Amino acid sequence: MILDKLKNAGLYGSISANLKIGFDFLKNTDLENLEIGRYEIDGKNVFALVSEYESKKHEDCRLEAHQKYADIQYLVSGREAIGFAPLGGQTITSEYNPDKDIVFFSGETTQQILEAGMFAVFFPQDVHRPCMQINGPEKVKKVVVKVRI
Repeated sequence: MILDKLKNAGLYGSISANLKIGFDFLKNTDLENLEIGRYEIDGKNVFALVSEYESKKHEDCRLEAHQKYADIQYLVSGREAIGFAPLGGQTITSEYNPDKDIVFFSGETTQQILEAGMFAVFFPQDVHRPCMQINGPEKVKKVVVKVRI
């Protein structure tokens, strides 16, 4: 997992070409005015999902991981907590869905706070529980860039 501010994204582009493409999209796009939906950046290699929602109670958020993609989760506005743990020792609650590249777990995580202008990168070896409220529900606009690993 990587947790940082978008202004520092250039430090991480050398990890992979697709990760750099994802960060370039975030840095060079008017994200505040971007409509909700899916945006193709580089075919199935890199694409973005834009959503708006109210952050939820911990128990209403699912612990997940991916096998084909890393997530760059960037907060355009609002704040949320995201739970994180290294993959291993969690109990699978829903088998891996290859079409959606997702598997769900139960298990404990360490919470990180994301605020507007910050991102978290979750690799396939990272389980994460996004969308959690901090001190009650809060409106969030988020861009999740899916990066093929």
